[in-house]
Amino acid sequence: MGTVVDDTASVEFHAFFERHYAELSRLAHLLTGEADTADDLAADALLALWHRWDRVRAADHPAAYARGVVANLARTRIRSAVRERRRIALFWSHREERTENPDVAGVVDVREALRRLPFRKRACVVLRHAFDLSEKDTALALGVSVGTVKSQTSKGMAELQRLLGTREVPQRVHAAVGTAARGDTAEGVRKRSGGAEGRDR
Repeated sequence: MGTVVDDTASVEFHAFFERHYAELSRLAHLLTGEADTADDLAADALLALWHRWDRVRAADHPAAYARGVVANLARTRIRSAVRERRRIALFWSHREERTENPDVAGVVDVREALRRLPFRKRACVVLRHAFDLSEKDTALALGVSVGTVKSQTSKGMAELQRLLGTREVPQRVHAAVGTAARGDTAEGVRKRSGGAEGRDR
């Protein structure tokens, strides 16, 4: 009987994996700005979901749960990168670049502009305008209130308009999904999860 249950869980997980892996990879890319780590973050998120699959499969919104895991991993990644840059800056302070009054209107693309936003604003903008999630679904994924989503999205879009020098920000943010890391290959997470069938059952 236990084997039947385990097999069912494995089938459900793999269906979820095939349906959401590419999306989660694109989300990780847009949140971190790092194409080379997006697949790894998506893989780590799905591996974490597999470890707690009984809880995830019983959730009202498993996809929102997955997006929240990716957002948390991305936040941790960014904080780690910031700490590392600060340590390097202690030794290379004479090479610090000054960015007062940069001419960003013509040279900063959408992903670079997104990287300049504080994480919560970036996450709200990406989920609302790149992934077309509702305010409710965005709030659910990030674990915040709908009011916070409205406020952070509005402020984030205003900052992007300033950085990009255009009012066509929603269209450009949405278009960024198509050029973000697509995660077309699933080999990375399959290696990490051992194919799911053979572990943690």
